[in-house]
Amino acid sequence: MDVAERFQLVARGALEVVTKAELEELLEAEASPHAYWGFECSGPMHIGMGLVCGQKMLDLVRAGFKLTILLADWHSWINNKLGGDMEAIRLVGRYFKECFQALGLRGPRVRYVWASEVVSDAEYWRKVIAIAKSITLKRVRRALPIMGRSLDAADVEAAWLFYPCMQAADIFQLEVDVACAGIDQRKVHMLARDAAEKLGWRKPICLHVPLLMGLSGPGASIEGVFDEDERLNKRIRSKMSKSVPGGCIYVHDGPDEIRAKIRRAYCPARQAKDNPVLEIAKLIVFPALGHLDVERPEKYGGPVSYNSYDELERDFAAGSLHPLDLKNAVAEALIEILKPIREHFAKEPETLMAVRELELTR
Repeated sequence: MDVAERFQLVARGALEVVTKAELEELLEAEASPHAYWGFECSGPMHIGMGLVCGQKMLDLVRAGFKLTILLADWHSWINNKLGGDMEAIRLVGRYFKECFQALGLRGPRVRYVWASEVVSDAEYWRKVIAIAKSITLKRVRRALPIMGRSLDAADVEAAWLFYPCMQAADIFQLEVDVACAGIDQRKVHMLARDAAEKLGWRKPICLHVPLLMGLSGPGASIEGVFDEDERLNKRIRSKMSKSVPGGCIYVHDGPDEIRAKIRRAYCPARQAKDNPVLEIAKLIVFPALGHLDVERPEKYGGPVSYNSYDELERDFAAGSLHPLDLKNAVAEALIEILKPIREHFAKEPETLMAVRELELTR
């Protein structure tokens, strides 16, 4: 695979690469650069995390990257996830690891690291303090939405103020070339780049992927203000989240659950914008499978296969594809893509059962 092919694989589907020129230079210079992605361990994994992020991580590995997946137990504790119960947080981290491994994120190029391992090094805390000294309190507070905290939050725990500096320090302590995240994490990545310039450190390249909309559509949203840019704020508020009832599909859901959830999803006829079912096709199905097969009776047009998202969107917007036919096709594609995770937990159910029990008791 040449540099152009590797670049295309890494950048495809990304909303932003900061910067594309730096990424191209990195790929020309390094056969095995280092990327990382960090995840708070907060509960069951939905397809926005598992498949949008997971498939991009697979792209990175295929492009020759070494990949570190940071299981952010300390960050989860600071953010009061699962009530700050570290035992529960680490249970969810183990579940995340099993999910990602089932999707193919395993082998010599992929390593899983706990934040608790990273923070045990005194040098890490020197980096945290150096970053904190290079920025203002106002800048730190503006970055709090990376934790899912609203910009207008009145009651801010002092511990939260450590979080952006720690997330930035993760990048430098792990010695990564490319920091990856959803677009809602952009502020901390720009903070890290600015701090690097002031401190004489090498700037990380930053890759940001879209946020998958929740199944309930743009009207069902998370409360709060998360960005000064109204378009990005709207996207963050409407992202897939288990806190919005009926809004998400978990990676371990069974076929009948997936079909039922997709059947209830917001999907107005002819509406391509802010349509969560079309988004699943665009951000998950086509990158994973390269096509979408629609099975329907001859009286409704008969079976049709789409080999590109643009073809699918064009037909749907024109009214040539009914919402129910789209939903059925997307549901079956998701069932196929998630099959490895179902098979894994069918053979080794203990961790999933413990996570489900954890959710029931909370």
